[in-house]
Amino acid sequence: MSITLKRSRSEEDPTRPPRHGFWWKLWQVLKVVQARLRFVAILVAVGAIIGFWDRINNYYEKWTRPLYGTQEAADSSVEFFCPMHPFIVRDTPKEKCPICHMELARRKKGSANPEPLPAGTVSRVQLSPYRIVLAGVETSEVTYLPLTKEIVTFGTVEFNETKQRRITARQKGRIVKLFVNYTGQMVDKGEELAILDVRYSPELNVTLEDLLRARKNGNKELEDMSRKRLELWDIGAEQVQEFLRTGKVGTQLTIRSPIKGHVIRKYQKEGNYIDEGTPLYDVDDLDTVWVEAQVYESDQGLLHEGQAVSATTLSQPSEEFKGKLTFLFPHLDESTRTQMVRFEMPNLHHKLKPGMYATVRISVAPGDLGLSSKAADTVTRSETVSPPTEARPKESLVLAIPENAVIDTGNLKVVYRQASPDTFEGIAVRLGPRMSRHGSGQTFYPVLAGLRAGDKVATNGSFLIDAETRLNPAAGSIYYGAGTDRATSAGVPVRPSTPVELSEEDQKLVQSQKLCPIKGKPLGSMGTPFKVVLQGVPVMLCCDGCEGEARRDEAKTIEKAKALRAQSKAPAKQ
Repeated sequence: MSITLKRSRSEEDPTRPPRHGFWWKLWQVLKVVQARLRFVAILVAVGAIIGFWDRINNYYEKWTRPLYGTQEAADSSVEFFCPMHPFIVRDTPKEKCPICHMELARRKKGSANPEPLPAGTVSRVQLSPYRIVLAGVETSEVTYLPLTKEIVTFGTVEFNETKQRRITARQKGRIVKLFVNYTGQMVDKGEELAILDVRYSPELNVTLEDLLRARKNGNKELEDMSRKRLELWDIGAEQVQEFLRTGKVGTQLTIRSPIKGHVIRKYQKEGNYIDEGTPLYDVDDLDTVWVEAQVYESDQGLLHEGQAVSATTLSQPSEEFKGKLTFLFPHLDESTRTQMVRFEMPNLHHKLKPGMYATVRISVAPGDLGLSSKAADTVTRSETVSPPTEARPKESLVLAIPENAVIDTGNLKVVYRQASPDTFEGIAVRLGPRMSRHGSGQTFYPVLAGLRAGDKVATNGSFLIDAETRLNPAAGSIYYGAGTDRATSAGVPVRPSTPVELSEEDQKLVQSQKLCPIKGKPLGSMGTPFKVVLQGVPVMLCCDGCEGEARRDEAKTIEKAKALRAQSKAPAKQ
């Protein structure tokens, strides 16, 4: 009989894992599910916040918004601006300057009005020294320069028709000898061209017999008549003397060239029988030639006969031929809208050959364009940057600016004048036609109104300054201490300057006086300047409200106006 004894739990194998019940295993599964559900809940919460952020933010502002009238921002008479950038204006102090990130300062609306722009000034912009260097801004002085308008056209070299001669036979006969046998041969005046046998010409024989008979009988009148008839037949005096000496009628007649030139066409050959009037040669004098070119309709009013011109050719581009305009055709080419013009060029060395292409340059003086000019000897050194020796004593000078200083907007032309080292003003100017400076290749515009000698204008970088006023309109239209409402700060339109309703003479008077002699305000700040004439002296006032005070003491007003004009002219004379 065997007896089996059960071991206690403590006597079992310690390496064997303990056995767990059902509830313990269920708890372990729930813990795993809980951890994963927590991660999913966090993702759902983040997505909900992102998706409903605008709504959450609106609720937050609604719950935290202060009551009406409890904050300065709600006051319609208060605004907040950046002291470093006055054109940055907001309704609340919570925001910062988007440029320098400074805290905004508080002020009353309308307490700092923008500085008014004078008449003719379109915009004003202030740039930091770094922006000026970065944009490569360069300035040049408005000065008097010797300018001409150059019209460039292309033409062809032609024969001078007034120098052409056709040599014909004056008698019937046979060509015995041709001394000039090919086209293009050079002949001198009086050179023998051909010998003609005229034995079958009864008129010539009768005339020679009459001459001989008149000599023997002493009939002076008949002798002169015979000599004139022989001269009409191109019979030279040597041949006539030889006939009178020998008394025999010659059978050969020598034909000579009446001019010096080139044979451009040969008609006959040796042995040909010819009648009276038969052509023998065409001879052209190439000492002068014509250049015929076409000029656009817009330039026709600038041309007149006698104008000096210069021409160059492809074969000799370095040599310049001088000439003058001699003829304007009286009609236009309807297909090209151009007018044919003719120039006469001296050609002593025959370098200009008919058929060549030529580039013609016509220089039009300022006087022909209706521009007022100043003689070179009357221009002071402060008015021109060129050395005094550069301008010739009788040369006309024109007040001009470089071409790259002009911004053409289509409706008007704007030039940026340097008001101070870091401030530029857009000036609406009136300019003449584009002109050039002889020998320099630079182009300029004559100034008719808007600028005066001594002003400095931006040349390089003027487009970048203009772009600054267009991309950031507030920088161009609002100056120190200015501000705008938030409703218009998103796109501030350029504030227009004082309307230019004055005559050119009055505009010059405003620019020279600048300030009102009564209130001392800039002319144009109160609208269009008001003109009064006191004791025969014109005076510009800021508005018509100052007229009464100006007329109370006219002498004092005139004295103040003259002092203001003298003060504005003082810097230009230094």
